[in-house]
Amino acid sequence: MVTILFVFLLAGMIKGIVGLGLPTVAMGLLALTMPPTSAAALLLIPSFVTNLWQLLAGPAFLLLARRLGSFLVAILIGTLWSGVPTLAEASPWAPVFLGGMLVVYGVWGLIARRLPAPGRHEIWLSPVMGYLTGMITAATGVFVIPAVPYLQCLALKKDDLVQALGLAFTVSTLGLALSLAQGGGLPALNLSLSLLALVPALFGMVLGQRLRKCIGETLFRRCFFLGLIALGGTMVLGVGG
Repeated sequence: MVTILFVFLLAGMIKGIVGLGLPTVAMGLLALTMPPTSAAALLLIPSFVTNLWQLLAGPAFLLLARRLGSFLVAILIGTLWSGVPTLAEASPWAPVFLGGMLVVYGVWGLIARRLPAPGRHEIWLSPVMGYLTGMITAATGVFVIPAVPYLQCLALKKDDLVQALGLAFTVSTLGLALSLAQGGGLPALNLSLSLLALVPALFGMVLGQRLRKCIGETLFRRCFFLGLIALGGTMVLGVGG
């Protein structure tokens, strides 16, 4: 219980500072002490509520929902019908996939290079990126790759980007919940703890938003992504060895 509360306090704080990272940090830390399926079930309610909060705080919900419609639908399709081993199937390789995604995300965050704008290719690239995001979500419980790099390349304004991330993460959380439910990976105990974990997650998010004004975000992001690489590498080597 203490571990769960601390993990979600830390994950919420990171989300409050950098705008994302709650499910990534929560899955990475919790998966060290419990099966990835249980970890994913625990993060459902905190992830959904905090992302919904982020989504509703933005100025252009309808415009973004219209533009990203095919991307969002593809996320759900990829999560539910990916054809890859899912968390709900309790694959022994799930920690490897998760660790790999953490390493990829960490390296991408350190490089911080924005992909070129898709331009006229957005019409077909959006559903492709959405499906890949859903597929990785189903296998690992982490839904930042390739959603975050893709949304950042769309040249959205800062507030619109934050809202777009909240929209994509909310849909991904719903898709993950449906995927876990299909495989019987939503025990009542985990959902009860997930509701309890919402409290430190929200508190951490508010605290992180305040801390954002006191520390250099660039330095924090660098340390954050290095930590993800170290955590992901530990998970991969731990299972692989």
